[in-house]
Amino acid sequence: MTEAIRIHIKGLVQGVGFRPFIYRIAIRHGLHGWVENNNEGVRIHAEGEHPSLLAFLEAIKSEAPVASDISRIETCEAGVEEFGAFRIKKSADRSDAITGVSPDIAVCDACLADMKQQPHRIDYPFINCTNCGPRFTIIRDLPYDRPMTTMAPFPLCARCREEYENILDRRFHAQPVACNHCGPEYSLHAGGETITGIHQILAHASRLIDAGGIVAMKGLGGFHLACDALNAAAVDRLREAKNRDGKPFAVMFRNSGVAEKYAIISGEERSVLTGWQRPIVLLESKRKLAQGVSMGFGTVGGMLPYLPFHYLLFEHLRQDVIVLTSGNISDEPIIISNEEAMKVLGPIADAVILNNRDIHNRADDSVLRVMNGQPRLIRRSRSWVPSPVELQLDVDGILACGAELVNCFCMGKGRQAILSQHTGDLKNAETLEFYMEAVIRFSKLFRMKPALVAHDLHPDYLSTRYAQETGLPMVAVQHHHAHIASCMAEHGLRERVIGISFDGVGMGDDGHIWGGEFMLCDLSDYERFSHLRYIPMPGGDMATKEPWRMAVSYLFKAYGRKFPDLGLPFLQKIPAERLEIVVKAIESGINTPLTSSAGRLFDAVSAIAGLCSITTFHAEAPMRLEGAIDPEEKGHYPFGMTDTVDTLPLIRALCDDVLAGLPAGRIAARFHNSVINIIFAAAEMAAASTGINKVVLSGGSFQNKYILENAERGLALRGFECYTPRNIPANDGGIALGQLVIAAARRSGIRKRISNANLKL
Repeated sequence: MTEAIRIHIKGLVQGVGFRPFIYRIAIRHGLHGWVENNNEGVRIHAEGEHPSLLAFLEAIKSEAPVASDISRIETCEAGVEEFGAFRIKKSADRSDAITGVSPDIAVCDACLADMKQQPHRIDYPFINCTNCGPRFTIIRDLPYDRPMTTMAPFPLCARCREEYENILDRRFHAQPVACNHCGPEYSLHAGGETITGIHQILAHASRLIDAGGIVAMKGLGGFHLACDALNAAAVDRLREAKNRDGKPFAVMFRNSGVAEKYAIISGEERSVLTGWQRPIVLLESKRKLAQGVSMGFGTVGGMLPYLPFHYLLFEHLRQDVIVLTSGNISDEPIIISNEEAMKVLGPIADAVILNNRDIHNRADDSVLRVMNGQPRLIRRSRSWVPSPVELQLDVDGILACGAELVNCFCMGKGRQAILSQHTGDLKNAETLEFYMEAVIRFSKLFRMKPALVAHDLHPDYLSTRYAQETGLPMVAVQHHHAHIASCMAEHGLRERVIGISFDGVGMGDDGHIWGGEFMLCDLSDYERFSHLRYIPMPGGDMATKEPWRMAVSYLFKAYGRKFPDLGLPFLQKIPAERLEIVVKAIESGINTPLTSSAGRLFDAVSAIAGLCSITTFHAEAPMRLEGAIDPEEKGHYPFGMTDTVDTLPLIRALCDDVLAGLPAGRIAARFHNSVINIIFAAAEMAAASTGINKVVLSGGSFQNKYILENAERGLALRGFECYTPRNIPANDGGIALGQLVIAAARRSGIRKRISNANLKL
């Protein structure tokens, strides 16, 4: 007996081949009806016998396209309309509701095979299908159809249109579909000469790279700069050209086999490297690349090809690994326009490779690190954005502006949080312009008109000033509460938790700089029950660039003016007059704000241990301290644990080890073990007084693999439920999500109080 059902599927179901997928399984189960894609999701009317309908529903859940993400399936009975077949209806734009926009997807194996077999796509560098290719970076508006993308200027040829309109073809309604006859094209520009033709371009580019040259090339979400990763002179030249002193470069390996020659790769790391998102993965080094790639760190940020162009390039290159770093000058946004690339990158590269498909939305490469067998995002951008975070509370109409460093903003739509791509540090006009542009584009794309703005407590952040300039009602959110709330939102927590937030800087509600915080939190509010001891920060922000200043501050508090008499080696490299200026500043309290920052404690220890006294990039000192750890060392240092964590006993014991000649690796391990013990002591102290056993760890310091892995395991052994960031960065790139849910929880509380007051009246 024929029955009919209506199905509404919500989530990430646009741009991932969902309609042809539905069509195929409907035909397989002998169903009639239709499937429609609109900005509220995918709607289906299916008619058939009851067992077939049940099997159809089960197939939707179990066989959905790999890049799709179904958040909800709603079904209801419908009247039988006796359709004679199953068909795909034209996309519709029904309301201000939105369905998920697919992130960009690495080229699939089937397309790579077609690139060598289909006559009209032989070596076509833009090949794609419904299972792969650009999405977010080319979309201008919803619904996701070709006229709404930057592929609009490229009319389909007869052959591509036949595939595009064939329901059974893998390229059915693949919006970026094209071929050598009708699609975008590359061109290479070098020394006033323009080279066209993909084979000529690849041959010229590969000769340059193999000979030690630098090539700028247009990618999926922006330009990259490439050179031979084994050529020290080429890498050093690139570092100088980008004005990038010490931060490691990412590299691209020819394939996973090559990656395993240069890095130690676990099963989970291999899975992430080869998956459809293709991020940069931080891996333990095995074989050395050029010194200038990793700059002395024992890790390498590696990725595999994800564009057809990458595969074609490696076919021509002699080398198996290239540096592939963002095409920009340090601290500026990645370049996306051809004109700007020629102007900015042309003078520093030996060739610039352009194409005539516009990038509408910037997207840097995403970065992650596998810890305790779980991938943890460090930079959330290409292939993750704009996938939403599903929430348990109404966040509609809230714009969260994020923080100052590694900024992302976040928009609320219903019960979904939509995080922006990585914006960068809001320290210059170029990045701020990108930020404001992205807010406008997200507002349009996701039909979101902000009614409430959440921002960081710090009044001088450019994101805070942006919030003020909107003229909308605002909610100020404490930085470390936002860190904890971000992780809570990811894991669906709303109850009170023990929150431990370690990072570099965040304005506290007492006017001091926080960063080593122990809190009792829910989504509305927090209570700070302990923190790392306040220490003067000589020179303010200058102390983040010169960690020796924090070392001197800790030593002065631990030993008084006699600390130079200890004879610590790192002090011998600092002129006596500079030491005296810093000491006098601490004594007088001039430009020495108080900080409880874990990041500044790490800075101080890194300097005292002789690892890093002056930094060349953000968080270098803590990274070098982590990189030095001797994993065999199990010792630790003492500390005091009350409503303030006294770190001076730790500093004194550590100095004793330095003076005794203990290797830096053992000192680094003992320090890290001490930090982990502080986490355990704080959790146990809070649990004893409150009975709470859920612990949330968040903040940039928890990107430290040694601390996070050991803290997670140790807390579990002590009977705690431990929650840590995974799909949302632990660093300030996750702050905006925390701001969003805190603002929503407070708004909900206000509404409830008003409602209760009205009831009483």
